[in-house]
Amino acid sequence: MLEFSQVLLFATTIIIAVAFGLYVLSALAAKRTVPRAAARPVAVGVGATKTAGAEQGADTPSESGKTPAIKPGSKTTQARGIPWFSSLLVVVALLSLTLSVAVRWIAAGEPPLANQYEFATAFAWGMILFQIYFERTYKVRTLGLVTLPVILAMLIYVTTLSSEKQPLMPALQNSPLLTLHVFTAALAYGAAVVGFGAAVMYLLAPHISWQGWPRRDLLDEIAYKAVVFTFPLLTIMIVLGAVWANIAWGRYWAWDPKETSALVTWLIYGAYIHARVVRNWRGNKAAWLLVLGFLAVIFTFFGNLWFGGLHSYL
Repeated sequence: MLEFSQVLLFATTIIIAVAFGLYVLSALAAKRTVPRAAARPVAVGVGATKTAGAEQGADTPSESGKTPAIKPGSKTTQARGIPWFSSLLVVVALLSLTLSVAVRWIAAGEPPLANQYEFATAFAWGMILFQIYFERTYKVRTLGLVTLPVILAMLIYVTTLSSEKQPLMPALQNSPLLTLHVFTAALAYGAAVVGFGAAVMYLLAPHISWQGWPRRDLLDEIAYKAVVFTFPLLTIMIVLGAVWANIAWGRYWAWDPKETSALVTWLIYGAYIHARVVRNWRGNKAAWLLVLGFLAVIFTFFGNLWFGGLHSYL
């Protein structure tokens, strides 16, 4: 059954690669808009604007998610084409990866969250999950232009790791805490990639004139809502990790490299939340802070490979 799980993982990687290719093809096929600075805004409804020649940052009303004249589920929003098919492939990839994890779980008789191979798989699963959630919530398929390459890179990385199932050391065999700790980490990191994607697109927006590129205010909102998921999940992850550490080693905190890096990551996202809520901090500086936050996430994920420590088993 472990071999079948690997086949499903490989299939997920291929599906994400094809989906990303279709996202790129769709973007290249999109028409270029008039320069945004020269576009004359025309009101089209509450909370939405439209330029004289084209909508700001969206190919169609369904892409912007801001035009109240189009009802969700209408034929316009369900128009089938390359973007629709690429989005469908991402959903298929999530189902394939979920089945891969489930098969490995059944074969091993325990949650597959005990080593770098399994954690990386869970990380990829979390990223795909939140990519689908935010894409469908905000009707912004172009978000995949940034998030899918990260997801694909993680899946390719997983295929380079040994899939052999090895038991944890006795001190760490606390299945409920292990499952919750690693699962919340995967979800937190998954949401973080959406915040990263929205931030990168926000920074690139002034230099992009493609139809379908979301408005900066919408990207700013997506980035913030992604952090609304990321920060509390990181908090829960750290608390559960501390409880688990106390049970395993008799202390809540040991300044292990991975622990320290996780704390720094938490502080970065906490600073973003504070600056956003208290000082209404937006714009390029906020976007760069989210880019820094995701780099900290990546460093936290891979740090144990470089610095060892108590988390060297992951």
